[in-house]
This record gives sequence, C-alpha cells and structure tokens, in this order.
Amino acid sequence: MNPTMIGIAGILVMILLFLTRMSVAYVMAIIGFLGFSVIISLQGGMNLLARSFYETFSSYGLTTIPLFILMGQLAFNSGISRRLYETAYKFLGGIRGGLAITTVSACTAFGAVCGSSPATAATMATVGLPEMRRKGYADELAAGAVASGGGLGMIMPPSVVLIVYGVMTEQSIGKLFAAGILPAFLVTILFILAIIVWCAFYPDQGPRGETFTWKEKIRSLLDLGETLAVFALIMGGLFFGLFTPTEAAGVGVLGITAVALLRRQLTWEHFVTSLYETLRTSCMVIMLIAGAAVFGKFLAVTRIPFDIATWIGGFNLPPIIILGMVVLVYFLGGCFMDSLALVMLTVPIFYPLIISLGYDPIWFGIIIVMVTEMGVITPPVGINVYVVFGVARSMHGGITLESIFRGILPFMVAVLVGIILMSVFPQIILVLPGLIY
Repeated sequence: MNPTMIGIAGILVMILLFLTRMSVAYVMAIIGFLGFSVIISLQGGMNLLARSFYETFSSYGLTTIPLFILMGQLAFNSGISRRLYETAYKFLGGIRGGLAITTVSACTAFGAVCGSSPATAATMATVGLPEMRRKGYADELAAGAVASGGGLGMIMPPSVVLIVYGVMTEQSIGKLFAAGILPAFLVTILFILAIIVWCAFYPDQGPRGETFTWKEKIRSLLDLGETLAVFALIMGGLFFGLFTPTEAAGVGVLGITAVALLRRQLTWEHFVTSLYETLRTSCMVIMLIAGAAVFGKFLAVTRIPFDIATWIGGFNLPPIIILGMVVLVYFLGGCFMDSLALVMLTVPIFYPLIISLGYDPIWFGIIIVMVTEMGVITPPVGINVYVVFGVARSMHGGITLESIFRGILPFMVAVLVGIILMSVFPQIILVLPGLIY
C-alpha cells in the first residue's frame, strides 16, 4: 500500500473514532503514530511521538494559553462575568428580545477577558439561561443566543484559536488580536439583528424586560471601570509593543486578581477552583496541539496535504473560487471536529496555498476563525451546543438538544453574512492592524 492510500485509510479511521466520542487529541496522536510507523518505521514513530509532545509542552509561545484561560476563570469565579451581564441587561433589557441581546453583548465583553469559546458559553449559560427562562423566553431563543454568543470568544481577543494560529504560521499575535476586534463587533451586531428579526416574527418568544433609568445605567457602567481598565492595559500594551503576548497574559491575570481582591469577591475556594479548571482546560488544549502535531507529521509523509493543495490550485480557477472551496472544507470539517483541532489539522495544508494566491495571512486567520465559529454550533459535534446542554441539564426541566440546534440557525446565517462581508471588504479585518502597526 502506498503512502497516499495509508493516509486516506488513517483519515477514515480517525473520523470513525471521532464518532465514538473518543478524545480528539488521543485519536490524532494514535493515528498519526501508527501511520507514521507503518510508512517509516516503528522507531521513527516512537521518535516522532516523543519529539512532538516534548516540543509542544516546552513551547514558550503556548504559555499564553493557560494564562489567558486562568484570567477568564478568575473573572468567572469572582463574579466579573455576572456584572458584565447585569450592565448589558440594564441597557438592553427593556426591548423585545432584550435579554437575548444582553447575553450576546455580554459574550462579546466576556470574550475580551477570556478568549475561550466553550468557557464563554459555559459562563453565559450559567448566568443567562436561568434569567431568560424565568422571564418567559422560549428555549430555542435562550439556548441559541448563549451557544452562538459563546463563539464570539473565538474572535474577540485574546482568542486561544488566534494564538495557536499565530504560533503555527509565525504571524504576529498582536496583529491577529487587533484584526479580531472589528469582526467581533460586526458579528455581535449581526447577532443582535438576528434576534430583533426573530422577535418581530415571534414576539412571544422574547418578551420585554424591565426598564432602568439612565442614572442606574451609568452607575452599572462605572462598576465595570476596573475590568475595562484591565482589558485596555492588555490590548494597549500588546498593540504598542510594551510587552509580549505571554507578558500580556500575565498582566491580565494580575489585573483581574487585583480587581477581584479589591472587591473582596475572590475566596480561597474560588481561587482553587479557577486553578483546577485552568489546568484541566489548558491540558486539553495543549494535548490537542500535540496530537495535531503528530498527525500533521504523518500527513506530511503521505504527501496528501501537498496533493490537495496542488489539486485545488490546478483547477486554474479565480482565487476567490479557490478560497470558497477552502472555506467549504473548514465548514464541513467544523461539523465533525473541535474548532481548535480543525485549525491545527488544516492550517499546514491550506496556509501555503492561500498565501500563494496572494491573500493576506492575517486576513485568512480571521476568516478561518469565523468559519470555525460556525463549527462550534453546527451538528453533530457543535461543542458549544453540548456545553449549553450540559449546563441546562443541571437546571430544573433542562433543554433538549433539538431546541438548541433549532435556536442556532438564525445565528449561523448571521455568521455567514459576516464572512461574506469580510471577504468582499477585507479592510474590516485589516484596517486596525494597518493603523497600529
């Protein structure tokens, strides 16, 4: 059997194992090790396994991941996320669908101090779902807003997926963070429009909440002063070159911890819980990166990535059509794989092709993050859907998976519109990096 056929067999076996709900990281590592051993040698496979895991776990660039995750966990456990939600509710809760709009807006704000899509979805599900159900919101709208809004954590800096993309492609993480800001706000606005249209057709599914005076609104905004200052410090320091992404993450952890301690909202129990959740999530992410590295080396020796790139490039089609084919691959892959694993697996395949077509690498990074954002809410994997389902299951009555998947459909359309807009007008992505750098 030639290397290409071994590679195809490995991919098919990997997909079958994914359907068993086996850990994506372990599946990629095992298939990569076995495939590499068959093609090269058992000794070569053992060396690959050891080297890939050592290089991944000793990578300085990846230290940003546990630090930004810790920052998000501290923000959640100290009540900062709840204050973000309450502030958004005071501004938006009085209109029809206002609580769902509040949830999406709070997801954007929390994504700015978290960077993880599942963590944002879990946080907002814990805070927002009980409130919306208590106010009489339909399960589809409530759960759809939370699951879809959680995906904003992938775009809004600091984004774990953008960090990984930057490390893999040797692009400036500061530029990627700057490029993600306007797209994150654009998608937020599109989500809000989707909710408004939804409630116009089905007004009973998103009833109005209570209204607040401007004095109450301003007071709630002032309560977030320290949190906004921490975010401004992180992003400003990155953009103006005052510190590296790893140092920025450390500053963020220190800033959020200081805010929580000053407000006396961080107990020892909350601190230990934050450390535990950070360790668990960081190990999951870094294991994914290590497993994808092993599988990527296996794919490299099969020459499948190069064959695919040559095949697509050989169509002699306009670059925009080839880009559309690549985006379609990401969308279909996102239906079956975790977004981070998908990026790890496919960037080595498509990045050289996209660059050869003349597309900007920063722009392409944001586009694939946008497409994989659709993946976190798309069946059958849809990790954010299962996060929301898990949180809802612990509540009285729960929410069915069918309701959540129905609820995300309008938001998927909104993301698709956003991708089209950013493809037609790439300056939406590139204007901030161009101004700052």
